[in-house]
Amino acid sequence: MSETGVVVRPATVADLEGVVACSSALFAEDAGARDSTLNVNWPAERGPAWFAEALTDPGRLVMVADDGGRTVGHLTGSVSGPTPMRPVTVATLGSVYVRPAYRGQKIGAGLVEQFRAWARHRGAQYAGVTSYAGNEAAVRFYERNGFAVRSVVLETAL
Repeated sequence: MSETGVVVRPATVADLEGVVACSSALFAEDAGARDSTLNVNWPAERGPAWFAEALTDPGRLVMVADDGGRTVGHLTGSVSGPTPMRPVTVATLGSVYVRPAYRGQKIGAGLVEQFRAWARHRGAQYAGVTSYAGNEAAVRFYERNGFAVRSVVLETAL
């Protein structure tokens, strides 16, 4: 348990509704405001099955921040590799979200630290995360948690 009473732990099937709700909030708040090509309804439409499958996959991680039985945040991650092109195991932080009322309490940092421990336990030597360039708060959060810009993706409509 943290100072706030929020517990960061692996998700279970009982947490799926809360994880989907947090994912929906993340899509609406972040991608919905920054990426017109993304289906903001994906969490409601596909999330339950996707997250349920992730719970049974040892190469994927779903964590929750739990406040007395209420999911107030989540994190997803995965590991891949090594491959002939990149001969190391890499962990990818897929998404992290903390409800606005709970931000600033180091809950996100706790989720990221658990992700890092999980990734190291699976042999990952590196971890990466993608963020929208326009989401300066997210970029600062990831930088505070040890991530640094390594590449930039440029896109254009066709």
